[in-house]
Amino acid sequence: MPKKIEADATFETGFFESILRNNPSDTTVLELLGGLYTRQGRIMDGLRVDRRLVRLQPDNATAHYNLACSLALMKRTADALRTLRRAVSLGYHDFEFMAEDPDLASLRKHPEFRRLLVAPPASA
Repeated sequence: MPKKIEADATFETGFFESILRNNPSDTTVLELLGGLYTRQGRIMDGLRVDRRLVRLQPDNATAHYNLACSLALMKRTADALRTLRRAVSLGYHDFEFMAEDPDLASLRKHPEFRRLLVAPPASA
């Protein structure tokens, strides 16, 4: 990451962390912070944020999708696939993006991942 972008990301991360200290349930800030952590390579921090979002919004398909991405980045294949199935059952249907999402690269050769792209489940 170039120094200017890295400095901007560090500033943004600190800014959003300070907002979160005052309002720990702000889901918009959590989503932004989770994305920042992941882009900075802070995968474990991103995973914690994604888990928190799913607890706060258990029916949010995108929150489950982001959690699946974090789990895949951590090489937790079974958990990632289970969570991805849940995201799809909740309404996540951007299969074209899912097929190309670099966060899910570790799942691409898995038969269950390919089945999700072809015949999404009706429920998890």
